[in-house]
Amino acid sequence: MSELPEKKKKAKITADTWREARALMWSHRGKLAIGLGLMVINRLSGFVLPWASKYLIDDVVTQGQTEMLFTLAMAVGGATLVQGITTFSLSQVISVTAQGAIMEMRRRVQEHVTRLPIRFFDTTKTGVLISRIMTDAEGIRNLVGTGIIQLIGGLFTASLALGILFWLNWQLTAMTLAILLVFGAGMAMAFRKLRPIFRERGEINAQVTGRLNETLNGIRIVKAYGVEGREQGVFSEGVNDLFQNIRKSITGVSAISTFAGLVIGGVGIILILVGGRSILAGEMTLGDFVMYVFLIGLLAAPIVQIANIGTQISEAFAGIDRIRELLGNTTEDEEDSSKAPFGDARGDIAFEDVWFSYDENVPVLKGVSLNAPAGTTTALVGSSGSGKSTLVSLVMAFNRPDKGRVTVDGVDLTSIRLKDYRSMLGVVMQENFLFDGTVADNIRFARPDASDDEVKRVAELANCDEFVEGFPDGYDTVVGERGVKLSGGQRQRIAIARAILADPRILILDEATSSLDSESEALIQAGFASLRQGRTTFVIAHRLSTIRSSDQILVLEDGEIVEAGNHAQLMEKNGRYRELHDKQYRWEENLFVNPGEDYVTSGGIS
Repeated sequence: MSELPEKKKKAKITADTWREARALMWSHRGKLAIGLGLMVINRLSGFVLPWASKYLIDDVVTQGQTEMLFTLAMAVGGATLVQGITTFSLSQVISVTAQGAIMEMRRRVQEHVTRLPIRFFDTTKTGVLISRIMTDAEGIRNLVGTGIIQLIGGLFTASLALGILFWLNWQLTAMTLAILLVFGAGMAMAFRKLRPIFRERGEINAQVTGRLNETLNGIRIVKAYGVEGREQGVFSEGVNDLFQNIRKSITGVSAISTFAGLVIGGVGIILILVGGRSILAGEMTLGDFVMYVFLIGLLAAPIVQIANIGTQISEAFAGIDRIRELLGNTTEDEEDSSKAPFGDARGDIAFEDVWFSYDENVPVLKGVSLNAPAGTTTALVGSSGSGKSTLVSLVMAFNRPDKGRVTVDGVDLTSIRLKDYRSMLGVVMQENFLFDGTVADNIRFARPDASDDEVKRVAELANCDEFVEGFPDGYDTVVGERGVKLSGGQRQRIAIARAILADPRILILDEATSSLDSESEALIQAGFASLRQGRTTFVIAHRLSTIRSSDQILVLEDGEIVEAGNHAQLMEKNGRYRELHDKQYRWEENLFVNPGEDYVTSGGIS
């Protein structure tokens, strides 16, 4: 695989991202309001200690008013208790709200993604989508959780402290404020630099996760071809890019912290020089100066906190931006919103001069026209790459024609709600996907309410009851991720049972018996014969002997139908079908006599 693609950086937050963030915060405005109220009480109680220190020095120590000592101690103790209660309450309210928002966002994005067209998944890695749903959603806790509250709290504390500082000594505070304004300008510049770095980190992480997901899912192929080293190299390159990105962000955050330290040091120098002279000149009492030092701490701490939280919020905005881009893709439901409901169909499928291509100017289907009357079976045969699976994907509405149209009962498929249409489909693919659950769960996937008797009936029809009942847990046996605990033939038979239970009007069999031995295939073919009755069926089969009973057989070559008819008619034509049939027959006969003969070199078809 090629190396991870580079993504274009965005230097600023778009208006749509701001709108999305505002909507997110507004939807949790009640909890945020409670959090802001708790934050105000928490921060105000933090000013009690500086206030008490002034009176402790000026009145108790200097003037000997010892009766105030207990009052001041109680005030500080009460303020400390209030701070503890509000801190705990704030964490409970805001943290739970943030996690709830993350949950809602993940649900929303996952729901949107599952409704996107198949063509979207053909061009997007699974790992990228997982990262969008799971990782990017984490960042919103800084917008509806502790991040935004701490940011507002820091600004509130800093503003209040600054007002008191001006009241105590406006000259000293003016000098301090000048330094802080320089610091604020530096923060703004730093955030502009860090934001695209955080955005790029999410994209790199998604790419690395996607590649790792592919490698682990295809580990058998990786090992079979001995390319572990190459996969390690691709992954190493990806994590190195991630490391370089993180190093840049660490450098930026460290620079901000260092800059903040320099600012605090500068403030300390001014405090010593100007504050010391003010005390000596009688412009400030010793208590005022101690209070001033406390307030400087209350001012400086939020500034450093704002710097760190600002970085986190920048990262949150970057994550929202990526999620917004994903949510901007039109779903199939949105495409269907203007379409009328589609009732029960007979299942008459027709192609009218259909052209289709995955890549521009490289047509896969070229002017295909066909009619599959309701209740009939249409078999598709041809060489590998002739367009059989593409034709079936159009029947399943996974893709749309570039030109021409596909109709169902005379109605253009593009005008039919996909949800209505696909409720009539049953599919058995060459490589069937099983979910990590029990055998019974996978069989009743399309009909979760099916009874145990119904599950067992279709299992018998699909010839999978013999091995399922041999398992210690029977139909409660867990099949593992992608059905890894079962053989290819067993997975396929369970998928066939799943399709039978769905009771579809239109049945798609894409080399549905390719993983079965001859004996199992013969048994299942009998079940298929009864299953196909009254249903429009499309069959792709590499064994021509299995499609002889089809109502019509279409021979595709290079994206075109070159022959059509039933088995007897095509054999009489002595054309491409006869050539494929005789070649396969000779191969099977030769395989029986010479088992070592290679099927590929003997000219077999797919």
